[in-house]
Amino acid sequence: MSEAQPPLIEAPKKKGPIIAAVVVVLAVIVGLAIFFTQKDDDETTNSSGEKVKVEKVKLGIVSAGEDYWDTLADAAKAEGIDLEIVNFADYPQPNPALSEGEIDINQFQHIVYLADHNVKAGDDLTVLGSTAIYPLALYSDKYDDVAAIKDGETVIVPDDESNQARALLVLQSAGLIKLNDGGSIYSTLADIDKGASKVEVKALQADLIPASLADVAAGFVNNDWVSKAGLKFEDAILKDDPTDPSALPYVNVFAVRGEDKDNATLKKLVEIYQTNKDVQAGVLKASSDTATLVQTPVEDLRTSLATVEADSKKQN
Repeated sequence: MSEAQPPLIEAPKKKGPIIAAVVVVLAVIVGLAIFFTQKDDDETTNSSGEKVKVEKVKLGIVSAGEDYWDTLADAAKAEGIDLEIVNFADYPQPNPALSEGEIDINQFQHIVYLADHNVKAGDDLTVLGSTAIYPLALYSDKYDDVAAIKDGETVIVPDDESNQARALLVLQSAGLIKLNDGGSIYSTLADIDKGASKVEVKALQADLIPASLADVAAGFVNNDWVSKAGLKFEDAILKDDPTDPSALPYVNVFAVRGEDKDNATLKKLVEIYQTNKDVQAGVLKASSDTATLVQTPVEDLRTSLATVEADSKKQN
């Protein structure tokens, strides 16, 4: 009688192909879900009920504390623009950041400042739209009237050339100084006729002037720094007239790289800023109604920019 054979052990079945197939199917499902989710995220319905592609835009500013920037971002989102506000600490930063592609557009400067940057940096930044004209105002911790400033006292002006010249022209109009040849948008401290002037003038970085008011007779404070310094717009003892036709070079503008001067998305963003009632109301509120809102034709702005640039090159 033969010996009993041990029970046969069945070899394990190969499951590899089945598992692989399941993994592939799951990957496809997940991929499709991601695709359709991203597709939904990349489109939105604008205020006209149209489906539009969402475009991302980085806007550089120097006044992130103002509420109207959030209002602008919300309004832009409704029109398919995913707006990121990038705040810079001071004026010299946003233009180089724009040139280098770190941001897509900026809004913080007037035409004279932009022209000065282009000439010195050999840049081709251009104007895409206007925002407002802000008066450049003189503030004092000591005096309520500019006429009370005594002979020989010190007044501070911004150290950037465009705002410095503007401040000097305002001081001349008030009779505090006299500028050689009547002064211009290129006047500097060197153009002051000291013998015929009532006060001494010194230049300081714009954001440092508010903290220095206690040490001088008065100082010019740019609008961006007034509220931050705890000052009130109505306390200014002297300011220029933003409605004067000669003030065009001091219109604040949106700036872009030359290659983006016809960019439809960026043009739309400017249009939203200029036409959205909540945004415009916010701009006025932030300036305590001192700003003069303007919608100057772009070609006029670019002509002014070209003129100031040409004149600036002659000065240099």
